[in-house]
Parts: sequence; structure tokens; C-alpha cells
Amino acid sequence: MLSRSVADAGFGCLGLICGAVAPLLLAVPAWADEPAGLSSQEAASSGTSSVAQEGFQKATLDDSSADATTLNASAGGLLASGNSRSMSLTGLSTFRLRRGIHQFGALAAANYGRASAGRDVPVTTTISNLQARARYDLFFARHMAGFFQASARRDRFQGLNLRLNLDPGFAYYFIDQKQHQLWGEIGYDLQYDVRRDSARLDEATGDLLAKTETRHNGRLFAGYDNQLNKAVTFATGLEYLQGLSPFEDELTRHVNWRVNWDVSLTSKISDKLAVATTFSLKHDNNPLPGLARTDTVSAVSLVCDLY
Repeated sequence: MLSRSVADAGFGCLGLICGAVAPLLLAVPAWADEPAGLSSQEAASSGTSSVAQEGFQKATLDDSSADATTLNASAGGLLASGNSRSMSLTGLSTFRLRRGIHQFGALAAANYGRASAGRDVPVTTTISNLQARARYDLFFARHMAGFFQASARRDRFQGLNLRLNLDPGFAYYFIDQKQHQLWGEIGYDLQYDVRRDSARLDEATGDLLAKTETRHNGRLFAGYDNQLNKAVTFATGLEYLQGLSPFEDELTRHVNWRVNWDVSLTSKISDKLAVATTFSLKHDNNPLPGLARTDTVSAVSLVCDLY
């Protein structure tokens, strides 16, 4: 779904989370150890899960309480028929392994939807994207880590056949426990785009954009995962990417910057099942011609802990 402004998206997220609180409080308070990934916040389809302890303790390298192995999968969907027809599917699988000073995480996600505005109106695709990410962290100090992250995205409605991001950097963990994390990141981002042919033409000027584009960015990220109680967890992450060249786009002469924000509220309904209400916002101040600057995705998914 596309939003018209970042403000509208923020209010939509707040209403979504508030509406989810009441049923979540009825969840069975049985909670298996399930920390969220140390990498950036999951996509909206992820139903990010975590557990927590309160307090602002600093992590230590020999703190075995930070070790963890998690594997889960989530899926959700909507089907409507009759005067209006629509179908949407969302799914994600995540993996995290932490052993001492080493940590590895990976995820893969997909969102797809089709809809028709009336009985005699053809059904068309309205959402279509695939995404994946892998990351390695090395904790070389008491609460500091170096990391390398690679992610890929294919999104029809952002005009992308591929968006590849390579992100080396450093992370500082104010809290680094098995069930509670607060951290910040700083680093470099290399972005390589392969554009869809249908999105390359600027109808306003008649210019044909290049098939590929490379951007160099500085990257800042802040993340927080916490268990509100034995059954409910909250996770959020905010990422800012700033183009390092003042005018990287020769056609529009715009400074390039992007903001990504993800938030999730998850409730356990059994030892292996949880319900996740999630929201994701992606804002690009210089998108391809004719595309909105802000995209949002909201989802409710059933999460299964496989390990």
C-alpha cells in the first residue's frame, strides 16, 4: 500500500498497534526464549519476535546469556470475493545464531496482492516484492561490534528489478542480552539498483533514465527490542541513509536521502505460536519519476517458532 505522507503513515501505525493491544492481552503467558535479530529491524511482514529483561546493563564478551539460536516462520493473508475482489499474502522466515563473540542472522520475506474495484473490473496486481538479508557481527569489545550486512530487494511498484545494499559498519550495544537489546549503528552503504524498463521513462521531461544506478551513502541506525511481559514483545528500528555526493542525480539535481522505519508488536498464544502486528515505512526523497516518495505496509501474521 502507498501512503501520501509520512505523517499519515505514522498515525496509521499508532492506530494499528493500539487496536492490537486488547486481543494481545488475552494471549496465554507461555514464552519460549526467542530473541530478535541483532541486524536491522525486520520488514513489516516479519512479525519480529524478541524477549526481554528490563534495565540498561552493558553486555560483556563472556556473557553466555546472550547466546541464542532461533528459527521461525510467519504468514498472513486476506481473501475477499463478491462485489469487490482482493487477495493478499505475506510471509517471512528468520534465523539467528549467537555464540560468544560471533553472530549470524538471515531472513527472507515476500508480499503479494491482487485486487479489483468491482465485479466487472479486471483483477490487477497491487503489491509485489521479495526481499532477503544476511548479516555477520563480530563483538571485538565489551559492548562494541563490527558487522557486514548484505540485502537484496525486488519491488515491482518501486520500479526495481533489484536493489542491492552492502553495509559494513560498527555497532554499539547499550543493552546486549538474550532477551533485551538496545543498540545504534554507523557505517557506509553501497546501493546498486537495476531498474524496470517500465519505470525508466520520465514522462515530464521525456528523458530515459539509465538501466542501473550506484549510490554511495552514509548510514545511521537505531534499534530496540523488549519483552513487555511474558507474552507480549515490542521491537522497532529506524534507519537513515544520506547520499555522500551533494547531487548524485544528474537529471533532477536532488540530494538523495532515505528513511526506513519498522515497528512490531507480537503476542504469544502458545509455546510455538504467536500473532504479530507489524508496520513498515520506506521514504525516498528522490524516487523514480511518477512514483510516490513514501511506501507503507501493515500486516497481521501468525508466527511459528521452528526452533
